[in-house]
Amino acid sequence: MSTMIVEVYNAFRKAGVPEKEAQDAAEALSNETTATKSDIGQLEKQIIEENGEIKVIKWMIGLVIIINFLPFLKEIL
Repeated sequence: MSTMIVEVYNAFRKAGVPEKEAQDAAEALSNETTATKSDIGQLEKQIIEENGEIKVIKWMIGLVIIINFLPFLKEIL
């Protein structure tokens, strides 16, 4: 058992929950709140993809600004 499961298990036991039920509940809570390596890997992939999309959007906004600014620059010069 991990530290978190033991703490939850002990709390259930102090509250008068039978041993088997306390152990099952503590394990269930731990499984639902723990991120696995695959979960973290998926999040990293999503962040990398979104960073790439953000870079493309920045370039697109920059080009739009330049295209809109060029006629103004022509009038000045």
